[in-house]
Amino acid sequence: MKLTSLFGKALLVSVLLSCMAGFAQSSTPQAAGAQNALNEKVVKAFFTAFEKKNWNSLQQIFADGFTFSSPVDDHISVKKFKERCWPNAYKIKRFDVDKVVINGDDVVVITNGWTTTGKLFRNCDHFKLKDGKITSDECFFGPGINYPNNSAK
Repeated sequence: MKLTSLFGKALLVSVLLSCMAGFAQSSTPQAAGAQNALNEKVVKAFFTAFEKKNWNSLQQIFADGFTFSSPVDDHISVKKFKERCWPNAYKIKRFDVDKVVINGDDVVVITNGWTTTGKLFRNCDHFKLKDGKITSDECFFGPGINYPNNSAK
């Protein structure tokens, strides 16, 4: 009987401590919500700049020291990004956002992109932000061979 009573008390203490930890973590939901909304807006501006072919808009949301990585690029600078990746903007018609996950200054976005010739490509980007600017973008190409720059058919 004593073991059952001890187990019940331990369970009650565990539940209470879990509840207290949950309340402590959610004490500033408004601040976290505002930061998440800002970061989501900045990331959406990234994709909009590609759709509108607007390099100046894109450049304004990059933090100093921005880097881009992908399966074929390893932490390249803004200058290299403009040379290697920006020409793809002229082959992209639009992006449809499939999923967005925001955790503070980390934003993961899965998109379906459409080329100007109507082909689908799928990417997953992991953005890191600081003070409302993108510090890095790690892009993972999805399945298929339809990426705008891909000449292999």
